[in-house]
Amino acid sequence: MSVAKKEYKRITVKTLVDMKTNGEKISMLTAYDYTMAKIVDSAGVDVILVGDSASNVMAGHETTLPITLDQMIYHASSVIRAIDRSLVVVDLPFGSYQSDPKEALRSAIRIMKESGAHSVKLEGGREIKDSIKRILNAGIPVMGHLGLTPQSIYKFGTYTVRAKEEKEAADLIKDAKALERIGCFAIVLEKIPAALAKQVAESVSIPIIGIGAGNGVDGQVLVLHDMLGMTHEFHPRFLRRYMNLYEDMTSAISQYVEDVKTIDFPNDSEQY
Repeated sequence: MSVAKKEYKRITVKTLVDMKTNGEKISMLTAYDYTMAKIVDSAGVDVILVGDSASNVMAGHETTLPITLDQMIYHASSVIRAIDRSLVVVDLPFGSYQSDPKEALRSAIRIMKESGAHSVKLEGGREIKDSIKRILNAGIPVMGHLGLTPQSIYKFGTYTVRAKEEKEAADLIKDAKALERIGCFAIVLEKIPAALAKQVAESVSIPIIGIGAGNGVDGQVLVLHDMLGMTHEFHPRFLRRYMNLYEDMTSAISQYVEDVKTIDFPNDSEQY
């Protein structure tokens, strides 16, 4: 059943809670640069995630671990300059918050001050509660991230679905409730069973954003380059490709090369 959309001139953390209360689904996509963020924002996406997935799609790393705080600030600054409506959330990169709450706060403050972002996202549950509390106490909104946490990939050894076993599922629910209690404004649930994700969404009052977590949650997030088909090696079940830009761009660039080689470009009307 569709729900009438309310027009929001600017999305805030309060807006997302209102959307959950009103039954309106939340749309979220990644962006890492000015030009793409301008398009995403203009298209009406509610939340833009400046994800540490930039490590993969922008820099070509195998995992999200190598990206640095300085690099995240660079990407976030580029995105912020493009935004009129969307809420911008920035990932705290690996190593910038896990071991020391004071370091977590310093990292979050740098992102907020140097990029102008609206909020930060941290991976993990109760084990990082002190870092989350420290950041929240400074007035910085925090989004949580549970389920598959890519920064912990070497701990798990695989990108397979998480929380299929009863104990891990129970722990995930406890973590979600703890993050709500601490004060997170929303949580991303990545690659967990749909029934569990729906249960989590119904058990907390803050929005649950899913990626590979079914449609029983409060919103969805995808990596922009994946949903546009710019990447083509990645084929998870949860990914819907809305375009095939890899083929379209390859074809266009090949045509450009051909036109240059045959002196078809520039033609008489394309020169001074």
